[in-house]
Amino acid sequence: KLFIKDLWFEKVPVRIYQPKAPSASQRRGVMFFHGGGWVFGSIETHEKLCRSIARDSDSVVVSVGYRLAPEHKYPAAYEDCLNATQHFLPALEHYGVDPARVTVCGDSAGGNLAAAVSQTLAGRADFPKLRAQILLYPGLQALDFNLPSYQQNRGVPLLFRERAAFYVLQYLNGNATNLEEVLEGSHIPIDIKLNYQKWVSPDNIPEKFKVRGYKPRVLLDCTTEVFEKVKRFCEPNLCPLLAEDSVVQQLPESFILTCEYDVLRDDGLLYKKRLENNGVRVTWCHLEDGFHGIMNSFGSDWLSFPSGKRGLDNVINFLKSL
Repeated sequence: KLFIKDLWFEKVPVRIYQPKAPSASQRRGVMFFHGGGWVFGSIETHEKLCRSIARDSDSVVVSVGYRLAPEHKYPAAYEDCLNATQHFLPALEHYGVDPARVTVCGDSAGGNLAAAVSQTLAGRADFPKLRAQILLYPGLQALDFNLPSYQQNRGVPLLFRERAAFYVLQYLNGNATNLEEVLEGSHIPIDIKLNYQKWVSPDNIPEKFKVRGYKPRVLLDCTTEVFEKVKRFCEPNLCPLLAEDSVVQQLPESFILTCEYDVLRDDGLLYKKRLENNGVRVTWCHLEDGFHGIMNSFGSDWLSFPSGKRGLDNVINFLKSL
């Protein structure tokens, strides 16, 4: 039911999924950025998911094969996703895509990249405005690895708390030096933490998400030497939760999917709150029995979870509503 083609957008490999059936009008376009902690994952690992999105929502999907860490450090992945999107936007007619209905979408690290690309393009007048962003259990900050969801789900597959910090350090520096400091929270100076507390704080997480064994932590300070190595964690292109309100206010309609048993759950909840506080319309899908990576399990021959299918159905319905 699909035409599938491998191309290069600028120097970035992409795979395009186009429905074969003729369409009376222009279709929706979806730029898709795969997950895998910026270290793993590829166009191949997310092939089934992209096919489903293209087929079931009758959209043209562009899956982006961005460069991976640790060989390619931040901002390589972000730049590849941004460049591929900026290449696609002026060429929409060629792919039969409606310029008023282009969405960025990604899971996990891909959700991080989709959020960052969406913020970058929010104020740009030289490209068609994005219609929406779809963020599936995104990782959006690296200031606090002791939020309730990090404490509650620290040992829940497929993403352990320690691995989450390990991956973001690999993306930032190409190594995991300072992992201990990042985990205990002694990697960012207290004054900077306090400055961001209006956005990154357990106080902004609804109480019902704290009942499962959450213990508030004392704020720790950090040495100049450690902060010097990780200070780019304060850049919104790496941690989109830290973008200024003036940027957040310009963001398109958003779909956020969170899973109860996921260390990244609270990143999604915090971003949902920020978007809503800034007048952005949010559709929120919370999988009570979901865990990190579940969207990739649907359609698996040996490991399939009903809530993964439910999550995907919600994504498809959201796309169809645009």
